[in-house]
Amino acid sequence: MNLLRAASTISLLTLASRITGLVREQMVAGLFGATALTDAFLVAFRIPNLLRRLFAEGAFSQAFVPLLAATKASEGEEATRRLIDAVATVLLWALVATCVVGVVAAPVLVWLLGAGLPGEAFDASVVMTRFMFPYIGCMSLVALSAGILNTWRRFVVPAATPVLLNLSVIAVGWALAGPLQRAGYPGIYAMAFGVMLGGVLQLLVQWPALRAIGAMPHMRLSWRGLQDSRSHPGVGRLLVQMGPALLGVGVSQLSLMINTQISSHLGPGATSWLNYADRLMEFPIGLLGVALSAVLTPQLSAAQASGETARYSQLLDWGLRMVLLLALPCAVALLAFAEPLTAVLYHRGAFRAADVAQTAQSVMGWGVG
Repeated sequence: MNLLRAASTISLLTLASRITGLVREQMVAGLFGATALTDAFLVAFRIPNLLRRLFAEGAFSQAFVPLLAATKASEGEEATRRLIDAVATVLLWALVATCVVGVVAAPVLVWLLGAGLPGEAFDASVVMTRFMFPYIGCMSLVALSAGILNTWRRFVVPAATPVLLNLSVIAVGWALAGPLQRAGYPGIYAMAFGVMLGGVLQLLVQWPALRAIGAMPHMRLSWRGLQDSRSHPGVGRLLVQMGPALLGVGVSQLSLMINTQISSHLGPGATSWLNYADRLMEFPIGLLGVALSAVLTPQLSAAQASGETARYSQLLDWGLRMVLLLALPCAVALLAFAEPLTAVLYHRGAFRAADVAQTAQSVMGWGVG
């Protein structure tokens, strides 16, 4: 599969993910509007999502994929599979510990991101955070699987799995929001149930693809297994390489934390307005950045490992040209058509005209960025 064809395939699948994600947000807007409870869900969902972007799809993937590609190119597939098993074992233990701490410390985490939420919404956010925190475990293992599959140039399954999260949230939201409200619970809790189901489904669909290439991770659950895996030299290199990547990704995630904290103090619905606007911004980011990153990272890593500097420069130049060619028109469109886009996509049900105006202003701000 050549680079342009692979990038095009991933772009189409990412487009499907963004479209279903937009439908998900349209459902939330129509059912719940922009209120303190939608803010509560977004704060709760943002906590495991932030950790996912920081450690799983962020620093971990940025360090793991180049290491995996370099090991495969220089040491062969058997050594690569040993590295996969060691990394998977250490990752599993780290995830279990993280999930336990996250569930216990949920009130503190909600306060760090949304201290401005009113009392009832704050309590609801704590409940949803505790329920959804294991999502970070599912998505970290999904990131591990995606890195393996991309290194073996199996791009389709990792690019297609995010659709399952959106479909799960849509289905569970429509099915459970009403019954939960009639039972005296906030209907927004249905979204949390959908998120957890989506995380599990994304993990399950990766397994057949991993088995097909003979790279299914074998995780060791014993303490001795953890010690042996931790002593693998590849794990040490991975942790060292995660440092700079963690710093780079952490800057953008710190900005997101600050945005969420500030918006929680601006009144009910402010966090939701930013989120609805962010969904529109993610269309060009998903189609360009995610697709090019998934295709180019393993190729760049392999070229660097084999000392092919000319090919490395050629790949990097091609990626930058594609970004410049396609990103600028997208930014102009977001600035020029912010309010009409927002009205057409969201103005229905519980989503009011005032919500349209506030969301459109956020879209224009994201468009400049």
